[in-house]
Amino acid sequence: MSSVGPVVRKGSTKDAVIESKDQRWHVRNRITLTFGSNDVEELETYIYKPNGVEFTTVKFHQAKSKAIEEIIDNSIDEYYRGHVTEIHTKLSPDKKTVTISDNGIGFPIDKVAQVYTEFRTGSKFKDEETDEKGFLFRTLGQNGLGAAATCLTSDVFIATVKHYNSKKEQTWEFLDGALKTNKTKPKPFKGASGVTVTLQLSKEVYKNNEIDEDLLRKRIIDLAYNNPGLTFFFNGERYQFKKGLLELAQRIDPQSAQLFGEEAFVYETQNTKGKKVKGKIDFHLSLCIDKKSDDREKFISFVNSTPTFDGGFHHDRVKRIFINAVKEKIERAAKKEKISVIDNDVLVGTTFVMGITMPNPRFESQTKRKLVRDLNLEKGIEHFMNENIEKFLRKNKEYLDLVVDRAKSRHRFQELKDASLKGKKAKKQRVEKLLDANERKDRHLCTLFICEGDSAIGGLRSARNKLYQGGIALKGKPMNVMQASINDVINNQEFMDIMASIGLTIGQKADANELRYSKIVFLADSDVDGGHINTLLTNFFFTFWPELFEQGAIQFAKAPLFEVITDKETLFVESDDQLEKLKKSGVKIKEIQRNKGLGEMSPEAFKHTLAREEFCKITVDDMDSAKQTLDICFGKDTNLRKELLIDADSTGAITDEEPAAKKAGAKAGKTAPKVAKATVKAGPKATKKAPVVKKKAIVKTTKKAKGK
Repeated sequence: MSSVGPVVRKGSTKDAVIESKDQRWHVRNRITLTFGSNDVEELETYIYKPNGVEFTTVKFHQAKSKAIEEIIDNSIDEYYRGHVTEIHTKLSPDKKTVTISDNGIGFPIDKVAQVYTEFRTGSKFKDEETDEKGFLFRTLGQNGLGAAATCLTSDVFIATVKHYNSKKEQTWEFLDGALKTNKTKPKPFKGASGVTVTLQLSKEVYKNNEIDEDLLRKRIIDLAYNNPGLTFFFNGERYQFKKGLLELAQRIDPQSAQLFGEEAFVYETQNTKGKKVKGKIDFHLSLCIDKKSDDREKFISFVNSTPTFDGGFHHDRVKRIFINAVKEKIERAAKKEKISVIDNDVLVGTTFVMGITMPNPRFESQTKRKLVRDLNLEKGIEHFMNENIEKFLRKNKEYLDLVVDRAKSRHRFQELKDASLKGKKAKKQRVEKLLDANERKDRHLCTLFICEGDSAIGGLRSARNKLYQGGIALKGKPMNVMQASINDVINNQEFMDIMASIGLTIGQKADANELRYSKIVFLADSDVDGGHINTLLTNFFFTFWPELFEQGAIQFAKAPLFEVITDKETLFVESDDQLEKLKKSGVKIKEIQRNKGLGEMSPEAFKHTLAREEFCKITVDDMDSAKQTLDICFGKDTNLRKELLIDADSTGAITDEEPAAKKAGAKAGKTAPKVAKATVKAGPKATKKAPVVKKKAIVKTTKKAKGK
């Protein structure tokens, strides 16, 4: 091993000055080591309102808050030992003087100066000390620092101790951080024993020695929730709660608050002398689940009544066990939906309200804002969560469904982003199957016909107005998008071609000024299959661009089912009923040609179909009702569809040629009480009762026109 080499230094060197500072100097000049930040910081927390709780960001002075709490905590420790039933706190009108008193047993009066002016002085160093039942004591104070640090950083600190065992009381006055001390003579007292401390923090140390009244009140109320049965008073206001932290949860959200679990975990350990002792950890967990909230989870937690603002081991372990249990419970549903569930799907909108009371909690620092890992605590948390999680999940099936829905929505959002990118690329590419309109400037004058089959495109090609009318053909029935993923849709070439032709992108609203066609007309055969195609296309456009229906852009064309040649003219007839009426009218019929499909129509019939000024608009009066209708017709719940069909059969009001919105409108009952508002209108003269154009059901074409 090589030796350390010498350093060549120029000139003389000066030794560091070694100093020794007393406790008073150290705590007053290094206050952050004991009480945390001595600056005003922003703290995300909550404040109490008369009828609830408001989560907000407050201006928080950690050091001042902790200095006051150290005195209150001493009273809480006496409560844990069974000696205190009331704690009173008063704040003066100028917000500078605080008085804290309890009705405990006090402590020997000859120890007052030592307790309040010397560090490492207290009664809670014996971590292995047990109560009369053999359980380790639970305390807030552990280090013998807090009360002395408060006194040494106060301009005025007056302590009156009424010692129950000696029946004597004495008052000590510590001024200017205990530089000056005054005391009264011990004397007997009457009434309640206990300790009363009046203090005014040092302006020199804390810069501003005013106390925030709202935050001090909040701390008192927090303590009352953490210690049900213990009565607190703040400036005359009385606080006592019977159900503890459950009542805090109910104050946060009266509708959703529920008790997750409340129980004690008992363990056995050995003290340093090898003697077996018992420890007890009390757990409380309440939950509020706001199903409508998109906010991230909140965790309100206390350890031995101290708020753990910075979380710690108990936060992490409880959340992880909770998340894993929920994910495991909905694993089958997630697989069925082909989705993954992330932690945020489980936690969003949830508020955890947790309280732990335990022996010898270990915090990261004297400020006690963060709890560190403890083996017995870990075992206790796992036991507590495992004992209560299954019961919670059984009671909250709606919550589990909500988690799945969140995952589906998130998955859908991601798919929409992917679809948007793919759609933008598709817009730039030429659509091979598109028979495009030639108009270039005023595209809002253009109409796109979505036709059933390539044969229909042939007729459209020769009969259309090439300047303003375009067409694209479907191969068979389009996909039911309601039972498909967005990835399935964007991988469907026909739908991608339709979107690119019109200028639509999934995930983006249809801007009428940006579209290549202002009218989208479904042109299908006048049979059952044609009706199905129209409804599936309606489903496609309404699912992704419902605003197109508000714009009146979605329409369908009725092709003539019969071409009737008379001695004078050719008539185009759209249904069997109309044909029967024509036969009875006395018109001399030479020939009747039935068009089984668009491909069998004559050029004249095609021209007649395309030349109409108005097609049947599919308009929606009530978006929610229309969505409900499509859910019934195309969703995964087949029972709703069966009810619709059974009810429709009983009315006799549905025909296969009518679109889904009109079909659902015929249903009257519990399944779709409002769907009648989703209507089909045929031009300005159409009514809700006449979804099919009746006034022009028989259209005359003169021989002269035919020759043209």
